[in-house]
Amino acid sequence: MQKIINGAMLKSMILTAAKLLEVNRVNIDALNVFPVPDGDTGTNMFLTLKSAVTEVNNCIGNESSDLCEAFAKGALRGARGNSGVITSQIVKGLCSVLG
Repeated sequence: MQKIINGAMLKSMILTAAKLLEVNRVNIDALNVFPVPDGDTGTNMFLTLKSAVTEVNNCIGNESSDLCEAFAKGALRGARGNSGVITSQIVKGLCSVLG
């Protein structure tokens, strides 16, 4: 069992998470019915992570701390809608522990 997450593994995890969200965003959109069925929760979460992935891919450093900083910054800058802002804050919390 892996006990240490290095920069390469972290980057792979970030890219995989974004890809899985992209694949499942329509299903997540369909869950959004309260307070109004606007159907964009999954899309907004995906667009937020897409921005974060762009920042991670442009990151010069390959250390976990560099990648975490880029991931959190990209998520906050690219946050779309309430679900995107919430997602960016989850990313920020995750990065504060991993970084």
